[in-house]
Amino acid sequence: MNYHIKLVGLIAIALSTSIAKSQEKIIVSTGNPIITDKYTADPAAYVYKDSVYLYTGHDVPKAPKNSYEMHEWLVYSSADMVTWKEHKSPLDTKAFAWAKDDAWASQVIERDGKFYWYVAITHGTIHGKSIGIAVSDSPTGPFKDALGKALITNDMTTDVKISWDDIDPSVIIDDDGQAYLFWGNQKCRYVKLKKNMIEMDGPIVTLDLKEFTEAPWIHKRKDWYYLSYASQFPEKIVYAMSKKVTGPWEYKGILNEIAGNSNTNHQAIINFKGKDYFVYHNGAINNDGGSYRRSVCIDYLYYNKDGTMKRVVMTTEGIKKAN
Repeated sequence: MNYHIKLVGLIAIALSTSIAKSQEKIIVSTGNPIITDKYTADPAAYVYKDSVYLYTGHDVPKAPKNSYEMHEWLVYSSADMVTWKEHKSPLDTKAFAWAKDDAWASQVIERDGKFYWYVAITHGTIHGKSIGIAVSDSPTGPFKDALGKALITNDMTTDVKISWDDIDPSVIIDDDGQAYLFWGNQKCRYVKLKKNMIEMDGPIVTLDLKEFTEAPWIHKRKDWYYLSYASQFPEKIVYAMSKKVTGPWEYKGILNEIAGNSNTNHQAIINFKGKDYFVYHNGAINNDGGSYRRSVCIDYLYYNKDGTMKRVVMTTEGIKKAN
């Protein structure tokens, strides 16, 4: 009897493993957009060990609806930036019991073996958008609510009289180990984070950035910090530079022009295997309202000798395999 029970258990494990693997589809990109079987938006890319992990939103409004509808986040991984493994969605809005809905832009970062996923989401009881945090032991999840409440809520930033100013989180861990969370719409803000990555460690600071709309992305290269963001509307990506993560920031101009068939623009910037990449979305595979059905693209990014970035050339061909 015990043998049969054990055998049934082994068969069940094998079946569940087979099902899980069947949900991890392989996508070989042939250019931009890199994923064409579903809509992906608001990309955040993260390099961990020998792979790139691409975290995106998932636009799902059915025509003729022309408004944002997003309920989950997606994750893909690649060892060469061309062949992508689609993992089962590791996080949706239901993971946050305090939230209502709307799986907006997000970013993942690793610290001390744990992966922290900062997300923009509509709060259930406090009017407006908020920022929550999920955590996992793996970059592909599953993720769970790390805090049990929102880290940032709309009532903390009352100087901006809209309900969606607390969105688009971007996180960096500086060389000294201090972590910072950047976010915002209409005004860009940052706050220090404690080492546990789920608590603020000081006051919220508001930055003065030229024509800031949303989508801040913070990264460092050599001695320079770069703060890129969406500007005006329809949105182009511009950037500023500083010698300190807290500024002052010097505006440097346009990095990426308005992306085709999409009013929004949202970027991630990474270095992988010696090359720099600009990850963004456009509306190239949709004819029913690009701003609400977007697709992730990747093109090369180049720096000048003085550290400034060259304007990104958006291409249909995309990138080649990273060796």
